[in-house]
Amino acid sequence: MSDRDPRSIIRVARDSGAEIEAEPLDLGARVRELRKARDWTLEQAASQAGLARSTLSKIENGQMSPTYDALKKLAVGLQISVPQLFTPPQKDQINGRLSVTKSGEGTAHATATYEHELLAETLSKKRMLPYRARVRARSMEEFDGWVRHDGEEFLYVLTGVITLYTEFYEPIEMRRGDSAYYDGTMGHNVVSVSPEDATILWVTSLV
Repeated sequence: MSDRDPRSIIRVARDSGAEIEAEPLDLGARVRELRKARDWTLEQAASQAGLARSTLSKIENGQMSPTYDALKKLAVGLQISVPQLFTPPQKDQINGRLSVTKSGEGTAHATATYEHELLAETLSKKRMLPYRARVRARSMEEFDGWVRHDGEEFLYVLTGVITLYTEFYEPIEMRRGDSAYYDGTMGHNVVSVSPEDATILWVTSLV
């Protein structure tokens, strides 16, 4: 991996124990729990999701593995996201974790194209990785190909003007206050097009 590749930030986070451990989930029980929390009958939930009552019953009883299309319908019907179907809340546990990073006190990690400042470094096993970046790059030629990594990513422009290059979309010019949310597996790079280095906030999900 090139030292100029922002994917190294993801690697640094994982090396420090920021990733989470997945636990097996009984999807049928989870769907039943969500349905009953809304005080819905099988018929009501199936109608909301656009599924047959028999299909929903089989899913709840573990007699059928739903297709992704069925999962999407379930999520829409239950008014949640697909990932929430697989991430039940911790019932008897209070999650009161907190990490404060004062301005300029984040962990520095410089590359040829960015100067990263890792935030919330005191928390282990994070579900997302926040970091502030100063964009040094001024052209795509400064990158060793596309950056790709697992998970999803959110970008927010703090200062300056950038161009967001992605593998499947036209380049997008973005200014202070603009934001973008995209799939990290899609090739992407950011360059500063303002006289000064632009600064951005990046938040990457860890999977």
